[in-house]
Amino acid sequence: MAFAKPGARAFDRKTDGPEREAKLADYAAAGVVPCESAAEALAGAGAVLSLVTADQSLPAALAAAPFLAPGALWLDMNSVAPDTKREAARAIEAAGGRHVDVAIMSPVHPKRLGTPLLVAGPHSAAGVEALRTFGFTNVRSVGGETGAASAIKMIRSVMVKGIEALTAECVLAADAAGVLDEVIGSLDASEQAKPWAERVDYNLDRMMRHGQRRAEEMGEVTRTLAALGISPILSAGTVKWQQSIGALGIDPPKGLAAKLAALGARWKEPGA
Repeated sequence: MAFAKPGARAFDRKTDGPEREAKLADYAAAGVVPCESAAEALAGAGAVLSLVTADQSLPAALAAAPFLAPGALWLDMNSVAPDTKREAARAIEAAGGRHVDVAIMSPVHPKRLGTPLLVAGPHSAAGVEALRTFGFTNVRSVGGETGAASAIKMIRSVMVKGIEALTAECVLAADAAGVLDEVIGSLDASEQAKPWAERVDYNLDRMMRHGQRRAEEMGEVTRTLAALGISPILSAGTVKWQQSIGALGIDPPKGLAAKLAALGARWKEPGA
């Protein structure tokens, strides 16, 4: 979507296919001017919001770069790896544009313009100003180089989307075994809400102290799930993590920072 006074212009390749009418209706509902090509949408625009699927993030930047106005902001809001953002930045900067790394940190609905956005890269200040001008109300610069905002989002997704995947693996197995209510009840009984820093510290402590034993137990978990016809994809990965950390034989130091330092030092050892 390209922003240029007096209004916004948009292009989506879906307008070239069977979904054209539906996409035109979307434009009308959003109050933006539909364009027949990326070149038309980008012409003279001072800022551009790139909002595509992850696999199209870099292709979109490469295709759009030749049509950017000098100094135009390319607000790269796609959910991709830092290296992908950096590749896109090289293409945008080579064409005379200014790439801005933007991470969308929650579902857009229902917050819409209140959705939290993190901004990074050498043009982050200009990016923050532009996003606020467009009406976004929860925008924060995290400084750093291009990819810093994306790194936060990607690494956070290890936990957020990992928990979702673990949920599926757990409850599908529980349902198949006919013990769903008991498993959920047990989870409720053991749930202790704590800040994430405390949870992480506790979890690493358990793995450092008891990782080997827990790996053996998780091996039995994988066999349980397999017998129920549920592929233990994540549980098998848990076995490996528990084994890897438990095998280090580290007496857990006090505090999260000390634990991370101890683990990081071991991972950097030759042959580790």
